[in-house]
Amino acid sequence: MRQIVLDTETTGLEPSQGHRIIEIGCVEIVDRRITGNRFHRYLNPERDIEEGAVRVHGITLDELRSKPRFADIVEEFLDFVRGAELVIHNADFDIAFLDHELKRLGDRWGRMADHCTVLDTLKLARELHPGQRNSLDALCRRYGVDASERELHGALLDARLLAEVYLAMTGGQAALTLETETAPATQAVAVGTRGERPPLRVVRASPEELEAHRRRMAAIDEASGGRAVWKP
Repeated sequence: MRQIVLDTETTGLEPSQGHRIIEIGCVEIVDRRITGNRFHRYLNPERDIEEGAVRVHGITLDELRSKPRFADIVEEFLDFVRGAELVIHNADFDIAFLDHELKRLGDRWGRMADHCTVLDTLKLARELHPGQRNSLDALCRRYGVDASERELHGALLDARLLAEVYLAMTGGQAALTLETETAPATQAVAVGTRGERPPLRVVRASPEELEAHRRRMAAIDEASGGRAVWKP
Protein backbone atom coordinates (compact mmCIF):
# COMPACT_ATOMS: atom_id res chain seq x y z
CA MET A 1 0.00 0.00 0.00
CA ARG A 2 1.32 3.44 -0.94
CA GLN A 3 0.62 6.37 1.36
CA ILE A 4 1.76 9.98 1.15
CA VAL A 5 2.06 11.95 4.38
CA LEU A 6 1.33 15.56 3.40
CA ASP A 7 1.48 18.97 5.00
CA THR A 8 1.17 22.53 3.72
CA GLU A 9 1.99 26.04 4.91
CA THR A 10 -0.17 28.95 3.78
CA THR A 11 -0.50 32.73 3.70
CA GLY A 12 -3.44 32.61 6.13
CA LEU A 13 -6.27 30.45 7.38
CA GLU A 14 -9.06 30.83 4.81
CA PRO A 15 -8.81 29.90 1.12
CA SER A 16 -12.22 31.54 0.67
CA GLN A 17 -10.50 34.86 1.50
CA GLY A 18 -7.93 34.31 -1.24
CA HIS A 19 -5.19 32.80 0.90
CA ARG A 20 -2.71 30.57 -0.90
CA ILE A 21 -0.33 27.66 -0.32
CA ILE A 22 3.33 28.66 0.07
CA GLU A 23 4.89 25.27 0.91
CA ILE A 24 4.03 21.63 0.22
CA GLY A 25 5.86 18.75 1.89
CA CYS A 26 5.20 15.06 1.18
CA VAL A 27 6.82 11.89 2.56
CA GLU A 28 6.18 8.50 0.97
CA ILE A 29 5.28 5.36 2.94
CA VAL A 30 5.06 2.02 1.14
CA ASP A 31 3.86 -1.05 3.04
CA ARG A 32 4.35 0.80 6.34
CA ARG A 33 7.95 1.80 5.64
CA ILE A 34 9.20 5.33 5.07
CA THR A 35 10.97 5.05 1.73
CA GLY A 36 12.90 8.34 1.66
CA ASN A 37 11.03 9.38 -1.50
CA ARG A 38 9.59 12.86 -1.01
CA PHE A 39 8.13 15.92 -2.69
CA HIS A 40 8.93 19.41 -1.39
CA ARG A 41 8.31 22.80 -2.96
CA TYR A 42 8.15 26.41 -1.81
CA LEU A 43 5.67 28.47 -3.84
CA ASN A 44 5.18 32.11 -4.75
CA PRO A 45 1.64 32.93 -3.55
CA GLU A 46 1.47 36.16 -5.54
CA ARG A 47 -0.06 37.90 -2.51
CA ASP A 48 0.86 39.09 0.98
CA ILE A 49 1.37 36.69 3.88
CA GLU A 50 -0.46 37.49 7.12
CA GLU A 51 1.77 38.42 10.07
CA GLY A 52 0.16 35.71 12.19
CA ALA A 53 1.04 33.10 9.57
CA VAL A 54 4.65 34.30 9.41
CA ARG A 55 4.90 33.89 13.20
CA VAL A 56 3.81 30.25 12.75
CA HIS A 57 6.07 29.18 9.88
CA GLY A 58 8.63 31.98 9.59
CA ILE A 59 8.33 32.21 5.78
CA THR A 60 8.25 35.71 4.27
CA LEU A 61 7.10 36.87 0.87
CA ASP A 62 10.59 38.14 0.01
CA GLU A 63 11.87 34.56 0.31
CA LEU A 64 9.22 33.33 -2.13
CA ARG A 65 9.30 35.89 -4.95
CA SER A 66 11.68 33.76 -7.04
CA LYS A 67 9.88 30.46 -6.33
CA PRO A 68 7.51 28.74 -8.80
CA ARG A 69 3.77 29.27 -8.70
CA PHE A 70 1.38 26.42 -7.90
CA ALA A 71 0.45 26.31 -11.58
CA ASP A 72 4.09 25.58 -12.42
CA ILE A 73 4.28 22.46 -10.20
CA VAL A 74 0.71 21.14 -10.22
CA GLU A 75 1.34 18.37 -12.74
CA GLU A 76 4.47 17.18 -10.95
CA PHE A 77 2.67 17.27 -7.60
CA LEU A 78 -0.36 15.32 -8.80
CA ASP A 79 1.86 12.74 -10.50
CA PHE A 80 3.60 12.19 -7.15
CA VAL A 81 0.43 11.71 -5.07
CA ARG A 82 -1.89 10.12 -7.63
CA GLY A 83 -3.41 6.82 -6.51
CA ALA A 84 -2.02 7.05 -2.97
CA GLU A 85 -3.78 7.49 0.33
CA LEU A 86 -2.95 10.93 1.71
CA VAL A 87 -2.19 10.94 5.44
CA ILE A 88 -2.83 14.45 6.78
CA HIS A 89 -3.23 15.95 10.25
CA ASN A 90 -6.43 18.03 10.20
CA ALA A 91 -6.99 17.05 6.59
CA ASP A 92 -9.94 19.38 5.99
CA PHE A 93 -7.59 22.38 6.19
CA ASP A 94 -4.99 21.14 3.69
CA ILE A 95 -7.50 19.61 1.27
CA ALA A 96 -9.53 22.84 1.22
CA PHE A 97 -6.40 24.77 0.22
CA LEU A 98 -5.33 22.22 -2.37
CA ASP A 99 -8.81 22.14 -3.90
CA HIS A 100 -8.79 25.95 -3.96
CA GLU A 101 -5.48 25.97 -5.82
CA LEU A 102 -6.77 23.42 -8.35
CA LYS A 103 -10.00 25.37 -8.87
CA ARG A 104 -8.01 28.50 -9.68
CA LEU A 105 -6.56 26.62 -12.65
CA GLY A 106 -9.94 25.75 -14.16
CA ASP A 107 -11.54 22.34 -14.63
CA ARG A 108 -8.55 20.47 -16.02
CA TRP A 109 -7.23 19.08 -12.72
CA GLY A 110 -10.51 18.45 -10.88
CA ARG A 111 -10.31 18.09 -7.09
CA MET A 112 -7.98 16.14 -4.80
CA ALA A 113 -10.68 13.49 -4.37
CA ASP A 114 -10.29 12.73 -8.08
CA HIS A 115 -6.67 11.70 -7.50
CA CYS A 116 -6.35 10.35 -3.93
CA THR A 117 -8.11 9.10 -0.86
CA VAL A 118 -7.50 10.79 2.50
CA LEU A 119 -6.86 9.60 6.06
CA ASP A 120 -7.11 12.29 8.75
CA THR A 121 -4.73 11.52 11.62
CA LEU A 122 -6.36 14.17 13.82
CA LYS A 123 -9.66 12.29 13.68
CA LEU A 124 -7.82 9.02 14.29
CA ALA A 125 -5.97 10.48 17.28
CA ARG A 126 -9.22 11.78 18.77
CA GLU A 127 -10.69 8.28 18.52
CA LEU A 128 -7.62 6.75 20.20
CA HIS A 129 -7.13 9.49 22.81
CA PRO A 130 -10.49 11.13 23.53
CA GLY A 131 -10.33 14.21 25.74
CA GLN A 132 -6.57 14.60 25.31
CA ARG A 133 -4.43 17.05 23.37
CA ASN A 134 -3.90 15.68 19.89
CA SER A 135 -1.79 18.33 18.18
CA LEU A 136 1.25 17.07 16.30
CA ASP A 137 3.52 18.25 19.12
CA ALA A 138 1.40 16.42 21.71
CA LEU A 139 1.41 13.23 19.64
CA CYS A 140 5.19 13.42 19.18
CA ARG A 141 5.58 13.54 22.96
CA ARG A 142 3.05 10.73 23.48
CA TYR A 143 4.72 8.38 21.01
CA GLY A 144 8.33 9.31 21.74
CA VAL A 145 9.00 10.96 18.36
CA ASP A 146 11.87 13.46 18.55
CA ALA A 147 10.52 16.88 17.54
CA SER A 148 13.34 18.93 19.08
CA GLU A 149 14.20 20.59 15.76
CA ARG A 150 10.64 21.87 15.31
CA GLU A 151 10.96 25.48 16.44
CA LEU A 152 8.61 26.66 13.68
CA HIS A 153 6.11 24.86 11.49
CA GLY A 154 7.45 23.59 8.17
CA ALA A 155 5.60 21.44 5.66
CA LEU A 156 8.34 18.88 5.01
CA LEU A 157 9.48 18.68 8.64
CA ASP A 158 5.90 18.28 9.87
CA ALA A 159 5.21 15.61 7.24
CA ARG A 160 8.30 13.70 8.37
CA LEU A 161 7.25 13.88 12.03
CA LEU A 162 3.68 12.91 11.20
CA ALA A 163 4.91 9.88 9.25
CA GLU A 164 6.64 8.57 12.38
CA VAL A 165 3.69 9.42 14.61
CA TYR A 166 1.24 7.73 12.24
CA LEU A 167 3.25 4.52 12.11
CA ALA A 168 3.61 4.44 15.89
CA MET A 169 -0.06 5.29 16.39
CA THR A 170 -1.20 2.47 14.11
CA GLY A 171 1.13 -0.26 15.30
CA GLY A 172 4.75 0.78 14.73
CA GLN A 173 7.30 -0.60 12.27
CA ALA A 174 10.63 -2.35 12.45
CA ALA A 175 12.69 0.86 12.25
CA LEU A 176 11.15 4.32 12.53
CA THR A 177 13.79 6.13 10.54
CA LEU A 178 13.56 9.18 8.35
CA GLU A 179 16.93 8.64 6.78
CA THR A 180 16.33 5.34 4.97
CA GLU A 181 16.54 5.88 1.24
CA THR A 182 15.19 3.50 -1.36
CA ALA A 183 17.66 3.00 -4.21
CA PRO A 184 16.19 3.50 -7.69
CA ALA A 185 15.55 0.36 -9.66
CA THR A 186 18.33 1.33 -12.04
CA GLN A 187 20.78 1.08 -9.14
CA ALA A 188 19.65 -2.33 -7.92
CA VAL A 189 22.46 -4.67 -6.97
CA ALA A 190 22.58 -7.85 -9.04
CA VAL A 191 22.11 -11.05 -7.03
CA GLY A 192 23.24 -14.43 -8.33
CA THR A 193 20.62 -17.04 -9.13
CA ARG A 194 22.75 -20.20 -9.35
CA GLY A 195 23.82 -20.67 -5.77
CA GLU A 196 26.72 -18.20 -5.75
CA ARG A 197 25.33 -16.47 -2.67
CA PRO A 198 26.49 -17.99 0.65
CA PRO A 199 23.86 -19.29 3.08
CA LEU A 200 22.32 -16.60 5.26
CA ARG A 201 23.25 -16.72 8.92
CA VAL A 202 20.20 -17.09 11.19
CA VAL A 203 20.49 -15.22 14.50
CA ARG A 204 17.74 -16.25 16.89
CA ALA A 205 16.44 -13.99 19.65
CA SER A 206 17.36 -14.80 23.22
CA PRO A 207 14.61 -15.40 25.83
CA GLU A 208 15.34 -11.93 27.25
CA GLU A 209 14.96 -10.33 23.82
CA LEU A 210 11.72 -12.22 23.17
CA GLU A 211 10.31 -11.03 26.49
CA ALA A 212 11.36 -7.43 25.76
CA HIS A 213 9.68 -7.71 22.36
CA ARG A 214 6.49 -9.05 23.95
CA ARG A 215 6.36 -6.15 26.40
CA ARG A 216 6.96 -3.62 23.64
CA MET A 217 4.21 -5.06 21.45
CA ALA A 218 1.81 -5.05 24.41
CA ALA A 219 2.59 -1.38 25.08
CA ILE A 220 2.00 -0.45 21.43
CA ASP A 221 -1.27 -2.38 21.40
CA GLU A 222 -2.45 -0.60 24.55
CA ALA A 223 -1.41 2.84 23.28
CA SER A 224 -3.29 2.27 20.00
CA GLY A 225 -6.48 1.14 21.73
CA GLY A 226 -6.13 -2.43 20.52
CA ARG A 227 -5.52 -1.44 16.89
CA ALA A 228 -1.96 -2.77 16.63
CA VAL A 229 -1.28 -4.81 13.52
CA TRP A 230 1.04 -7.20 15.35
CA LYS A 231 -0.47 -8.53 18.55
CA PRO A 232 1.84 -9.67 21.38
